[in-house]
Amino acid sequence: MSSRVADEMPRLSFGTILLRILCVLLVTVLLVAVLLYSAMFVVCKGPSETARNLGVRTARETSAMYWLPNLFLTDEEIAAIEKTQEITVEETDTSLVSVKAEPKPAEGHYTDEWGYTDDDDDGIILVNVPGQTYTGYMMIVLDPSRVVLGCNTATIGGRGYTVAEYISMFDAVAGINGGGFDDPNGKGNGGMPDSAIVSDGVIYCAGKGIGPGFVGIDTNDILHVGFTSLEELTERNIRDGCGYGPILVSNGKAVDDSMLVSGLNPRTAIGQRTDGAILLLVIDGRQPNSLGATYADEAEIMLRFGAVNAMNLDGGSSSLMWFQGKYINNNASVIGIRPIPTSFVVLKEGVRG
Repeated sequence: MSSRVADEMPRLSFGTILLRILCVLLVTVLLVAVLLYSAMFVVCKGPSETARNLGVRTARETSAMYWLPNLFLTDEEIAAIEKTQEITVEETDTSLVSVKAEPKPAEGHYTDEWGYTDDDDDGIILVNVPGQTYTGYMMIVLDPSRVVLGCNTATIGGRGYTVAEYISMFDAVAGINGGGFDDPNGKGNGGMPDSAIVSDGVIYCAGKGIGPGFVGIDTNDILHVGFTSLEELTERNIRDGCGYGPILVSNGKAVDDSMLVSGLNPRTAIGQRTDGAILLLVIDGRQPNSLGATYADEAEIMLRFGAVNAMNLDGGSSSLMWFQGKYINNNASVIGIRPIPTSFVVLKEGVRG
């Protein structure tokens, strides 16, 4: 009886199955759209000015949802929320950094003066960074000479590369994403930096200037922030660097919070301690367990880890950290890992003298 009933049940055609799947997807997309619209309406029109400002800044910093606040607020209102005070640029005081030779203890594992231990003696210390609205990772590279700009100067303007591809290209062991890039309508190929870059002492894309922020490592392995002109790249003997911003820490002091207005998003940053160690930070965002961090959060983290100078790099869907053969953080992009024009990679020990 049951076998006959089963045999007599109508079989759905491929077209019918496909139509039902498309209907489910359409309903799902509509529900997500309604949810986003409702959430932004509550944020923009609710009683909390703080929540409104944070929500607007968060959306405006994304390439896919930057338009959402415009449904509820005028251009003038949005401009007022996004307005920041201009950061006073100070030239980097190189005397605050004394680059030390990478320690090689005869017994046990090296522990730095901040209490972090190089458990596997590879010159790299990885630390989990939890916060109220985020989770992330801080990579401490004890020898700053190992950190260089990962880019392919022969293909600038063509297709960009992923962090993993730059790691392979430079036969490196770790790395993070770097500076910004031209991305018209969010459909760019990640191949053209939006400011000048420096690779192995040579300046590329000089016509684009240094943008609102630039970070560079000089030939003495000291990290600089606070550039005001393209000429300073040569004057300060910068060997590797790229542009983005804003500056987070300058000469041992965090930039004032009023100048670091931002939302909650994935973040990437680079800094340097007094002993020369390079700090590479990546914060996850746009996830249930990690909404993201603000610029002020980044500055606080960098100071906590001993940074004397630090700058924010490209964030959002670009924020990635590669270590021990894989990405160790969660990519926020819904379309997969995006190609980028620059990264900061960590070379194998002994590659640079």
